[in-house]
Order: sequence, then structure tokens, then C-alpha cells
Amino acid sequence: MTPREVAALLAYVVRLDPRMNVEDQAAAADRLAQWCDLLSDVPAIADGWDAARTARDYISRNPYRIQPSDISRPWHVRKADLLNRHAGTFEPTQHPEIDPDDETGNAYVRALRAERRAVALGQKAPYTNLAITAGPLAADVEHRLKQLGTYMPKSVKEVLADYRPHRAERERRAALRLPDPLDVACPHEECRAPKGRPCKNFRGAPRRAGAHFARTDRATIHLANQQQETTA
Repeated sequence: MTPREVAALLAYVVRLDPRMNVEDQAAAADRLAQWCDLLSDVPAIADGWDAARTARDYISRNPYRIQPSDISRPWHVRKADLLNRHAGTFEPTQHPEIDPDDETGNAYVRALRAERRAVALGQKAPYTNLAITAGPLAADVEHRLKQLGTYMPKSVKEVLADYRPHRAERERRAALRLPDPLDVACPHEECRAPKGRPCKNFRGAPRRAGAHFARTDRATIHLANQQQETTA
């Protein structure tokens, strides 16, 4: 949101909850700056999202004074859900403006990021893939699954999935031919996690939000190259 949008949202909040009114001008300016900072990456309105409605719902259901995080948190949860349901695969036919002979990959990465942003903002529905169980590409799926380690019957894998979520997620991505961030090293400056290891936060602990976007982009390009080699 822009500072103007945040100021309008705060005025709306004060109308709904007069306890939020601040008489002191300096305190009001400090609060506006805080809200602007915390809501700078949250849109005022997107497809299926309205920050004012989120604020109204919170005030109508909670006795506590609303904080900017009470608006930003639902947005980030919604955004993460949309991106998790998005396959992230690349359809060249949807991007005729990209030169297939461009060896730099810059236009390719820009298109991926623009598509992911459109999904996050609700401007485009998440694209999901169905599992490949037959045909020439099934052999490639089987090859990726074998690369992940020791074979076990599918029925056993399903039972153990809840106890090995990271492995189950990698197998799910392989079966659906989705990019697997752990197939490549993370290029993020503060992470640099090697292939096969999860991304880290600035404290060196596993990152709760999952792989960094730069690593996801690299994994998508890596998978695209593998698919080209398979079909060549």
C-alpha cells in the first residue's frame, strides 16, 4: 500500500474503533510511519482481497486494538497458499515474446517472476499439474524418483508421508514434474544452501517459508533443461 492508502485505511479503522484515535500529532505520525512500513508489501485491493474488509472483520470479532500485523498476516498466508498451489512450470506458448534462442535466460526468469506475482495478487489462477502415470514422460518421472533414494512400495510411502514431510514433498514434486528447489544449490547471498539441503534464514536455521525465490527460479530452469534433454 502507498502512504496515502495506509492513511485512508487508518482513518477507516478509527471510524470503526474510536479507541484507535490519537490526538498527539507526533504520535499519529509515528503510527502512520509504522503502518506504512509493515503494510508496504500488502495491496489495498487485489482479486479476492480487500485490506479494509480484513480490518473490519478483525475489529468486529476481537476486543483488542488492531495492529498492522493483523492485516499483513492474513495477506501473507493467502499469498503463500496461492503460490504453493501454483505449479510454477513454464509454458513457452504463453510467452511468445521470449526468444527461445536467448542463452542468458533473463527474459525467461522475468516471465516466471511476473507470472508468480500475478498469481500472488490473484490476477491469475494458480496452475496445477496432474501426475504423469503413462507415456514417454513417465520414464523421466521414474528416473527423478529413483534419484531421491531407496525404493519402497507406494502403499508404504503413503503411510509414512506424515512422518517424512520433506521427502514426501520432493516425491510429490517429482511425480508431478514440478521444480524441486533441493535439486540445485541456493544462490541467495545469505543462504548458499548446497544441493539437497534446505534453505537457511539469517540465523543459519532451516527457513520456515521454504526455498528462496532465487532458488525456485534456478530449479525451474534446471527442470526445463532436463525436459528438453529428455524430449530431444
